Amino acid sequence: FAIGSSVYGVTVPASPAKKAKNGGSAEEEEEEADPILDFDYMKKFMYEVFLSYGVTPERAEICSDVLIESDKRGIDSHGLGRLKPIYCDRMDNGILFPDKPIDILKETETTALLDGNLGLGLYIGPYAMDMAIAKAKKHGVGFVAVKNSTHYGIAGYYATMAADAGCIGLTGTNARPSIAPTFGVEPMLGTNPLTFGIPSDDDFPFVIDCATSTNQRGKIEKYAREGVPTPQGAVIDLEGIERTDTEGILRDMVLGKCALTPVGGAGDKMAGYKGYGWATTVELLCTAIQSGPWGEDVCGIDRATGKPKPMPLGHFFLAIDIEPLVGLDTFKKNAGGLLRALRGSTKSPAGPGRIWTAGEPENDARVERTGQGGMKVPKSLQTNMIKLRDVRPGLKEKYEKLPFEK
Repeated sequence: FAIGSSVYGVTVPASPAKKAKNGGSAEEEEEEADPILDFDYMKKFMYEVFLSYGVTPERAEICSDVLIESDKRGIDSHGLGRLKPIYCDRMDNGILFPDKPIDILKETETTALLDGNLGLGLYIGPYAMDMAIAKAKKHGVGFVAVKNSTHYGIAGYYATMAADAGCIGLTGTNARPSIAPTFGVEPMLGTNPLTFGIPSDDDFPFVIDCATSTNQRGKIEKYAREGVPTPQGAVIDLEGIERTDTEGILRDMVLGKCALTPVGGAGDKMAGYKGYGWATTVELLCTAIQSGPWGEDVCGIDRATGKPKPMPLGHFFLAIDIEPLVGLDTFKKNAGGLLRALRGSTKSPAGPGRIWTAGEPENDARVERTGQGGMKVPKSLQTNMIKLRDVRPGLKEKYEKLPFEK
């Protein structure tokens, strides 16, 4: 199982694909045909979409920045790809609201509890981490918990906010139930990322942003496109069988007959209880302080009617100011020295010839995509952009012809 590919996004060789007319694979041919759109253009488009829903200009700017940052980092699953299905469709369904107040329910010099009132997590998250950082800069540490929020994008955005401010950052969020407990088969916990951001004197901070599940649905869908089996230990069904039949897994996940396993896999042979413990830790920090819902109560579907229902998520944000403990430059030098030593250590002869540290693959993607002039927009996302342009008030006049339209 390719840990680099599943956790850090490092490309690893895939099974041979069918050949296209030009001699390359059909997948390569399709990728080459995808237009490249400038980041500023894409951010502006998303900004205009949020405005069309009634999001205030300031908040629309923040929301679009969180999403475009994901695309800049090469995390395509959480950028433009999430705009329509996760945010716009949910606002259309009335289970997420474009412009709700953020209420401060409780506050001390170093802590706070906020209520997002089911507004966009994309503006709630930055507000909460800004508050945590401000408290840390004044008192050394700041912790902010949030209730009644919604999907807040890539967790790494918030950890990076802290690192850029000279702090150690930590954040997490719960999500719809997907992970089964160790020795269990029922989806109970979200894929709950536990995300750290640590400043370094490298060109990029150390940011570890990954789910506490072994795999995610998007990765299994990729296996299906490649025609390869799902690695054993990543998915378990109601009979306790560790499934590898990718197509069958996708069908049964829809029916609730399969669950993802925590990091380490099913059972305890590869210490799956560790991932289970971390997923539970995040769930606790997102619900116990907030008295918030979890499991079926954040599944997003009314089981009786099949209709969408709100998903009131919890988040937490921690910032620790470094300067009161050690000079920031010294800290960055110490951190960078360790990270460079890791990257410079002996490489596996069976590996890709390179060792990465967290945050580096995302920086590589940023450099590559900036150099190529922006991000590739596949056909499916072109279709989403056209649909939004055609139905959202005012967008047709501003985007009469999108760059990829003939």
